[in-house]
Amino acid sequence: MNECYYDKRMDFFYNKTKTDTADEWTGPQLIVVLCFGTFFCLFIFISNSLVIAAVVKNKRFHFPFYYLLANLAAADFFAGIAYVFLMFNTGPVSKTLTVNRWFLRQGLLDTSLTASLVNLLVIAVERHMSIMRMKIHSNLTKKRVTFLIISIWAIAIFMGAVPTLGWNCLCDITICSSLAPIYSRSYLIFWSVLNLVVFFIMVVVYIRIYMYVQRKTNVLSSHTSGSISRRKTPVKLMKTVMTVLGAFVVCWTPGLVVLLLDGLNCTHCGIQNVKRWFLLLALLNSVMNPIIYSYKDDEMWGTMKKMICCSSEDKSHDRRSSRIPSTVLCRSTDTSGHYIEDGIIQGTICGKGDLGDKGNS
Repeated sequence: MNECYYDKRMDFFYNKTKTDTADEWTGPQLIVVLCFGTFFCLFIFISNSLVIAAVVKNKRFHFPFYYLLANLAAADFFAGIAYVFLMFNTGPVSKTLTVNRWFLRQGLLDTSLTASLVNLLVIAVERHMSIMRMKIHSNLTKKRVTFLIISIWAIAIFMGAVPTLGWNCLCDITICSSLAPIYSRSYLIFWSVLNLVVFFIMVVVYIRIYMYVQRKTNVLSSHTSGSISRRKTPVKLMKTVMTVLGAFVVCWTPGLVVLLLDGLNCTHCGIQNVKRWFLLLALLNSVMNPIIYSYKDDEMWGTMKKMICCSSEDKSHDRRSSRIPSTVLCRSTDTSGHYIEDGIIQGTICGKGDLGDKGNS
């Protein structure tokens, strides 16, 4: 029967796997990593808090898609917490950690990744439900969206706790990985392959939806006298979602590939030399998302700017950016039922203008 090492500190496992943490996390490299990490984490906390507050404050964001977008921002905020905890428990400090504290460190990172990934998958389902009917928002009720958000975090917490629950190498150190000295290599293979497969599925789904929207929009444009803005709004929203997904895949794929190589016990791949930089790349994803939201959605940027400037809610909405109009929409009176009217069409607010256009549709 194999001996278990629950009472050992992490230096025992690092020595067994011949992982040197001191040399690679000291000196100028450590200072650079900590400076960039601190700056990024502060930006993550502030920017994602603004996104969540904007969705709560602006009633035009009270739709399933934006609730899920706010939850994605919450996952990014949680990722910031995970990175802060990592910064104070990495490098030479890693060897002094107890097994439980190291599990907590890695579990926070795994939970944040899973929360973002599952949230993007749920958004893909929500987009599929909406776009296939050429609507901007699905008919999900607030109760169902709340249930989905709770389920996302339940799955994320469970996946982050799987190694702690038993899928580790504490009782068989011969199968320990080098990047995660108390994770078994079989778990790293499972974890990385699962995430990469989900990446691929989501990319295929979004490409399919985008092609469908483009084709449907081109067909309807020749039979619809409504505004161009209204017909192109689904495409604009899909571009926002696909940009978020693309950034997520680009930032996380290198790290997952490194984990996969470690799980396959690739001793000549030089994974120890690149792991910290790929971790910073993954951190960068949580920085990019709020920028994407504000750049792609004029209404989101306007709401966030008002909160930053502490201006009154009664301020006129006449000032519009030269960028794309907001993707926040109200329901159309279009008898065909295929569209939801744009919240701002030709400079008017939902329910207050463009009556002629509604009459033509």
